[in-house]
Amino acid sequence: MFSMNLLEKIKLQKKEPDKAPPPPPPPEVPVYWIETSEAVSYRCEFEPQGHLSVKILDDSRPVVRRVADSFVNKFFPSGYPYSVNEGYLRYTQFRALQHFTSAALSVLSTQSLLFAAGLRPTPAQATVVSWVLKDGMQHMGKLICSNLGARMDSEPKRWRILADVLYDLGTGLEVLSPLCPQLFLQVAGLGNFAKGMAVVAARATRLPIYSSFAKEGNLSDLFAKGEAISTVFNVLGIGLGIQLASTICSSIQGKMVVGPLLSVVHVYCVIEEMRATPVNTLNPQRTAMLVADFIKTGKVSSPADLRYKEDLLFPGRLIEDAGNVKVGKSFRKVFKPSKLDELKQIFPDEKFLLNPGKKSVDMVLEHSATGEDALRGWLVAGYAADMEKSFHVPTSTALEEAYEKMNDVFGPFISELQAKGWHTDRFLDGTGSRFAW
Repeated sequence: MFSMNLLEKIKLQKKEPDKAPPPPPPPEVPVYWIETSEAVSYRCEFEPQGHLSVKILDDSRPVVRRVADSFVNKFFPSGYPYSVNEGYLRYTQFRALQHFTSAALSVLSTQSLLFAAGLRPTPAQATVVSWVLKDGMQHMGKLICSNLGARMDSEPKRWRILADVLYDLGTGLEVLSPLCPQLFLQVAGLGNFAKGMAVVAARATRLPIYSSFAKEGNLSDLFAKGEAISTVFNVLGIGLGIQLASTICSSIQGKMVVGPLLSVVHVYCVIEEMRATPVNTLNPQRTAMLVADFIKTGKVSSPADLRYKEDLLFPGRLIEDAGNVKVGKSFRKVFKPSKLDELKQIFPDEKFLLNPGKKSVDMVLEHSATGEDALRGWLVAGYAADMEKSFHVPTSTALEEAYEKMNDVFGPFISELQAKGWHTDRFLDGTGSRFAW
């Protein structure tokens, strides 16, 4: 017993003294950094929740520069002008003026409608009621226009212009309605029918137009900033309409003078918007222009190069340097059984067929044909037409030689097209007929 107690005492003496408690950790210092950009210093810091906090430390920009930068941030896409394609500024300028004149016309037309209905509204009342009438009598026009969506995909610029012409036509009928109050319902209904078609066409063409400006996948930002500009200038236009309705346009004579002027400015702005838009999808007109330029010069045009060369009113015109190709006829109307076997031998495993005629070359595509298939067919037609004109060779021989030449140049041609920003994965031929074996 004694020996056990002695051993325990010895063990207790050998034990190390207790360690001192560790010092408290130093207080956390917030992680932050200073960024300087264009004479503005920012303090950036991560908050405890993980959010990034940014505060302005110093801003040495002039007041005018601050206002201008604030305007750009609110009404232009982030990263402008590097985040959008060429022509966006001109498009935006004319779009703002277009909405300004359109809103003013809307107020005048609503006031005229109420006069024709036997009321004597104030300009403010006309402004309020316009929102009700605008959405109340347009459904039939919207339903009819919705069946034309494929054509709008192929020619968005043309249908955007047509939309505003229809809108101005409907507005003009409303402005003139006081001249025939006994036909108020017919005139107002026809005017709103035209405006209903205009609304559908304008909305349906908005996506392909904005997509042509989206350079960094920022389509939503373009939509948001475009709507902001539209809202501001619509409000300003309503203000102008109220002022005009209270003064020189208080009578029908004044409206008949001011209304056409506003309408001319409105349509002119839309045309300039569309001319500035570099649409980068392939349709019959743009494909023919690309092929014609390539055959003549050996170079590939960009969407920005072609935008001012497009025929916005008559896009179906034939282009001689591209082989006078027409797309859209049904297969049974183009090919005869005796000619079909011959053409299939010339173009083996292709998704296009060409049938040369006296004035044009009909091209029919398979259902699964892409933009590249349409380009292949168009190049063959263009080279064949050039050979027939220069060397006077038979049509069948020209097609065979043109097909071989197309295969030689098509690889570099399509690579250059894609490098210039063209979407070659699809061909938008509107209501064109296609075939399947």
